[in-house]
Amino acid sequence: MSAQQAVYVPAPGAELLHRPLDQILDVNVRDGLVYYRSLKGERGRLDRYVASLNVTPATYQGWSKGQQMAFWVNAYNAFVLETVINHYPMQGTIKQIAGAFDKTPWRAAGRTVTLDQIEKTILPEFKEPRLYLALGRGGVGSGRLRSEAYTADRLEKQLAELQSEFVNDRHMYRIDRLANTVAVTPIFSWREAEFVAAYADKADAVFAQRSAVEKAVIAFITPHLLPSEKELIRKNEWKMTFLEMDWRLNDLTGGKVE
Repeated sequence: MSAQQAVYVPAPGAELLHRPLDQILDVNVRDGLVYYRSLKGERGRLDRYVASLNVTPATYQGWSKGQQMAFWVNAYNAFVLETVINHYPMQGTIKQIAGAFDKTPWRAAGRTVTLDQIEKTILPEFKEPRLYLALGRGGVGSGRLRSEAYTADRLEKQLAELQSEFVNDRHMYRIDRLANTVAVTPIFSWREAEFVAAYADKADAVFAQRSAVEKAVIAFITPHLLPSEKELIRKNEWKMTFLEMDWRLNDLTGGKVE
């Protein structure tokens, strides 16, 4: 089904502010990949949504923690989409757009922010590391962009799904029984302090001698592993490594990216 043929069905609980983004993602995102050509051709809705994110500080402060978390993840993902279509069609990756993450200014909740400031300064305040896996950074190996907006009343369910899907995404997690290695996304190393604070002390005592980040990773993935994978992990003889981020553009226009 093409983006033009898709029929939009609002996600339950899609808050009014984020309803336009919910519609944009529903129509233009499939399996985490984006119909950028179609999105650019009908960019008016995205432009208007991005403009609507500059709510007053008083409005933002009146929101619940869940509403604030959903707001910043949605804002980040919308800003990435805008960044890509502003340069689309493009050769290379979003990383090759000068200042895409650390210099390009955006307005949101009365603040001027960059993508890096959202990730490194604003999101840590919430002490919810799963949010970093919800960020669609524009690469096939980054957070998987969902086909729906995040909303406060569905946020816990949405983040729980991200966590359970984590072990089924080869860009996020790979286990090699022959080499006895566990490899995970570098997002864990980028945001190590946040993942360690949330998960390290939840690891089983058998891993007591492991590093804090290793314990955090194991506590995060173990509930969703296959029995054979859990058995390998419990032997505690594995080596953990970080995958290299795959920054290839998550563009579905030219066909599915493997």
